[in-house]
Amino acid sequence: MSYLENASVAVIGGGIGGLAAALAFSRFGAQVTVFEQAQALTEVGAGIQITPNGGRVLAALGLADRLDDHSLRAQAVQPRDGLSGRAIARFDLTGQVPSYRFFHRAALIGLLGSACRAAGVTFHLGARVGAVTTDGTVTAQGVTQRFDLVVGADGLHSVARGLLNDQRAPFFTGQVAWRGLVEGITADPVAQIWMAPGKHVVTYPLKDGLLNVVAVQERDHWAAEGWHHEDAPENLQAAFSDTGAELRNLIAGVDAPRLWGLFRHPVAQHWYRDRLAILGDAAHPTLPFLAQGANLALEDAWTLAAACAALPVNEALPRYQASRAPRVTRAIAAANANARNYHLGGLRARVAHAGLRTLGTIAPNAFLNRLSWLYDHDVTASFG
Repeated sequence: MSYLENASVAVIGGGIGGLAAALAFSRFGAQVTVFEQAQALTEVGAGIQITPNGGRVLAALGLADRLDDHSLRAQAVQPRDGLSGRAIARFDLTGQVPSYRFFHRAALIGLLGSACRAAGVTFHLGARVGAVTTDGTVTAQGVTQRFDLVVGADGLHSVARGLLNDQRAPFFTGQVAWRGLVEGITADPVAQIWMAPGKHVVTYPLKDGLLNVVAVQERDHWAAEGWHHEDAPENLQAAFSDTGAELRNLIAGVDAPRLWGLFRHPVAQHWYRDRLAILGDAAHPTLPFLAQGANLALEDAWTLAAACAALPVNEALPRYQASRAPRVTRAIAAANANARNYHLGGLRARVAHAGLRTLGTIAPNAFLNRLSWLYDHDVTASFG
């Protein structure tokens, strides 16, 4: 028995978390409607890493046999000295099950969106939600509808989060990031982490000869939050002008970088009330230093839908938050720690690099073993 059989569910937001939630609720028997303010299901060009914990959700959603058409299977992660370009170590990813993958965000959005349509999900595109209430009412484009459950997957500036929680201003971390793509790159599917004092760059290939570039710099003055802000390529190049030639050449290939300021947000205190729940960035924004933002949203989506299928909504929503909050809090703390570790300089950097080099030589599995709590977790086994 599924408590979601023929229940009406609204999802606010057509991003990765929202589409995964829509598909999961549909798989459990609900009638799902997605409200997305954009005119189309799309995403500004950028890459995304789907780690095994997120991959298990995609498999449970019935997408396992379509992933190779939309992504690359990662072979390794390779820390490098950003100043010299020298590889420090290499940690194999090929043993990960399911595979660790590199997606273009638009490809993952397209995959989830097409699966939702095939499952009968209704889409209202170009529909900005003007109001939502905890009794399941959604008003969009002047039309009000009532649902058995509303899921707020509407990101950093979530309308739903604001209804459930006091709005506390985030604080600037002292870091900004650029995101961009380089065309015409043929490279092995390896994530390179180029570490330098006060900055780092992560690069990895995508399908169709693209290289994804995320470059982070510490600085006092801040850029606006959200990563759709255009910036001049010269600014990105200047920020990394002291790095090695190979990295500088890659950065020079980014002709349309997007810049955003990195802000810390608290994990939401309240994830639900009555017939309203939130997930993903609406509940727990994270810094991009552990590649977990989308993966945690996928986990949320499955957990929320599975809980609502197994329990009445008044029992399911507390169970959902109780099962998810400790895990996402731990993941966010780990991402924050990476931000510090990537930016060491001088003696501290030399000691850290020597440690990584030794680890890669005598205990190559240790790097991934310390993340087993993250990658090996399977929310599809239960929602508890």
